[in-house]
Amino acid sequence: MVLGDSLTAGLGLPPDQAYPTLLQQRLDKEGLKYEVVNAGVSGDTSAGGLARLDWALEGDVRVLIVALGGNDGLRGLPAEELKANLSQIVEHAQKRHIQVVLAGMEAPPNFGQSYIVSFHQIYPEVARQYKVPLVPFLLQGVAGIDTLNQRDGIHPTAEGARIVADNIWPVLRPMLTTS
Repeated sequence: MVLGDSLTAGLGLPPDQAYPTLLQQRLDKEGLKYEVVNAGVSGDTSAGGLARLDWALEGDVRVLIVALGGNDGLRGLPAEELKANLSQIVEHAQKRHIQVVLAGMEAPPNFGQSYIVSFHQIYPEVARQYKVPLVPFLLQGVAGIDTLNQRDGIHPTAEGARIVADNIWPVLRPMLTTS
């Protein structure tokens, strides 16, 4: 299950080019019998993800990729609120014996350096506290690169989505081959 926002939903891309679909293709290629469910909702925040978590975790969910926070950063949500929401998501999944991957996000520069720093620290803190694997920055190698983003400068192109899948795969794959 990939719980996320428009980046996960694949806004502006055909469904087969969104990064959760690309992860599914890698699983299939390696013969790993998992089904990736794209629970990305455009505009979603960490609070929104928390609110729909019970629905998202229905069924036989084994791994939850939490890819939330971009919209929180765009709206200037206090870092402590982001941390509380992410922590509750991870706790809830762990109580259900679901493995969690936390995908980090960076704050935009418009709220100042102290906000950027406090926002950045949330993801490694939550990952350490709950002992979950961390993808340090979901958009590593994509953010800020015009050719890898759509015209809005926020959402990846098809090539950008492949890089996002590349960022997640080295963290996700070992979890699936050892479980």
